[in-house]
Amino acid sequence: MTMTGRHIAVIGAGAWGTALACAAARTGARVTLWMRSPVTPEVRELPRLPGIRLPDTVHVTGEFPTQADMVLLVVPVQTARQVSAALERSLPPGIPVITCCKGLEKGTSLLPLDVLAETMPGRPTAVLSGPNFAIEVAQGLPAAATLASADLSLAQHLASQLNSSSFRLYASQDTAAVQLAGAAKNVVALGAGIVIGAGLGENGRAALITRAVAEIARLAEALGGRASTLAGLSGVGDLILTCTGRGSRNYSLGVELGEGRSLADILASRTTVAEGVLTAPALVALAHRLNVQVPIIETVTHLLSEKLTIDEARSLLLDRPPTVE
Repeated sequence: MTMTGRHIAVIGAGAWGTALACAAARTGARVTLWMRSPVTPEVRELPRLPGIRLPDTVHVTGEFPTQADMVLLVVPVQTARQVSAALERSLPPGIPVITCCKGLEKGTSLLPLDVLAETMPGRPTAVLSGPNFAIEVAQGLPAAATLASADLSLAQHLASQLNSSSFRLYASQDTAAVQLAGAAKNVVALGAGIVIGAGLGENGRAALITRAVAEIARLAEALGGRASTLAGLSGVGDLILTCTGRGSRNYSLGVELGEGRSLADILASRTTVAEGVLTAPALVALAHRLNVQVPIIETVTHLLSEKLTIDEARSLLLDRPPTVE
């Protein structure tokens, strides 16, 4: 593809950051990929996404960008505050930053854009979220996502700049629902995995996912978002992928929990991050603050902290009084 004059900076060289760097390169842009411990320029394969060769137009560096047309912040939500604050010191005003992390900050229950509002005040921001496994995006397989900003014209502009024949972006103004769905789906995926791992059946998983959508919708509306957004890529789309695919870190962790392994043992054996583990208690705290009932999300959180057994959780959810859908 012919190179354009555009420069896209990607902060974070984990699996998703590497994949987005590949996707950005396919638009014809020059791409800078920041990582904490940069490899030498001639290395074209990074450890978090083995088997994927970085395009020649991607430059790996350990220096934050001092200029770019847009910046994709692709770090775990629990480190977003530290990294974005450091990035703000090197980035000139006016350059938009798109957060690509999913979850809530532990301790504050803040969504990613709320964190950026504190660390990068006054800067144009957006969020990218959708049903995307990193390896498939890196390979150029068909994928789609939502790009949301409070400024719809900014969302439309950024989406058009990142759009390609293999990665389709849809603009939205509903940042609350898009972010909340991206955070909650990881917690629901843990629950879906527990259901399958414990042998409770496909019907049980489908019921859990569907009723969790209602919980996420109530939370989204309490935050000023729209329940209808959850019918899109960042809502149901992401839930379908994350709650059914073995490539989902959260779902596979849930399966292991359902099979009887302890959370400590599972986490000790992994090098990747399952955001749902830290997001779950933060999500429950947010729901309590908003006075929103989230029985499924709360039950999954209690399972993670071993306050409930799987049999107790099953009874707790199924023995509640019948209600109207």
